[in-house]
Amino acid sequence: MSTPQELPRWMDLLVLPLLNLALALLVAGLVVLAAGFQPTQVLALLVKGAFGSKAGIGYTLYYATTFVFTGLAVAVAFHGGLFNIGGEGQAMMGGLGAGLAALAWSAHLPAWAMLPVLVLAAALFGLAWAAVPAALQAWRGSHVVITTIMFNFIASALLSYLLVHVLKEPGNMTPESRAFAESARLPGVHELLGALGIEWPRTPLNASVGLAVLATLGVHLLLRHTRAGYALRTVGFSPEAARYAGMAPRRVVLGSMALSGALAGLVGVNEIAGVHGRLLLDFVAGAGFAGIAVSLIGRNHPAGIVLASLLFGALYQGGAELAFEIPGFSRDMVFMLQGLIVLFAGAMAQVTAAWFARGWARRQRRRSPIAEANA
Repeated sequence: MSTPQELPRWMDLLVLPLLNLALALLVAGLVVLAAGFQPTQVLALLVKGAFGSKAGIGYTLYYATTFVFTGLAVAVAFHGGLFNIGGEGQAMMGGLGAGLAALAWSAHLPAWAMLPVLVLAAALFGLAWAAVPAALQAWRGSHVVITTIMFNFIASALLSYLLVHVLKEPGNMTPESRAFAESARLPGVHELLGALGIEWPRTPLNASVGLAVLATLGVHLLLRHTRAGYALRTVGFSPEAARYAGMAPRRVVLGSMALSGALAGLVGVNEIAGVHGRLLLDFVAGAGFAGIAVSLIGRNHPAGIVLASLLFGALYQGGAELAFEIPGFSRDMVFMLQGLIVLFAGAMAQVTAAWFARGWARRQRRRSPIAEANA
């Protein structure tokens, strides 16, 4: 029996995702053509809407910032052998933590003190919401997929109750809190660049994009250059081998899920403190679930997650341009494009990986006699 051929790391991280993306775009183009639209026109408008102007780039990076947080959250848990489906609820709790901190102290603290408190509160609330399912799996055997899904609904119900009955601004019919003081608002990128004399249009893109960069670098350093990251990956690969080596799988499971929840909680910083300036319902808008696709497409690697986040940010922003520019091209068609990319680059990644691996193995076998003859 022949053993399966593993792809080189650079192929697995770069070539295979590009191949899957190309297949997704090909099938999407056929569907668009069958619907009566020109695939080249749709693709050109998609790219133009996402990257054809400064405003488009700003919106694309704003969406990508959120997806970096949720994608990293899924990847960290995945490296620990866990499938965190609870990014949606953890992001809600992160927003709740940031909102409560802003409502309590933003009128009394300056921005230099308030903004770190917001980041810490968002991370801690997301961490706490993820730690409970992790502890249930580690010590009670409850499956983390089931418990994190359930915690999404609990988080949504809790946030709704608080905004309707406790935190809603008096006299406002919309379930949202009062506006935060200016010290609890992250500066927009247009403000930061304006201070340097660089003109940039006003978009939702804010300073949390820098936080996303730091989170990406931090996760990479943790996973590849620390003992804790090595223990996390070892437990994810083989808990029994990790236990034999003297590691504590239960504590690693708890730690990986806690870090995953903290990363998802940072979505609240981008949305609540960076854009809306108040606590409100539905600010996550499915980003927690999109983070699963982002992590799968990015092969659970921080650099890949950044690229996948840019792809999804472009789809969100460019999709809005499509719905505006092409009569009859609805948002449902945009969701179809996103779904096909998720299908081919995420769910079917292992199918195409097997095909690609067999082709690579045949190529290596053809080259090996020549290499032996030259030796």
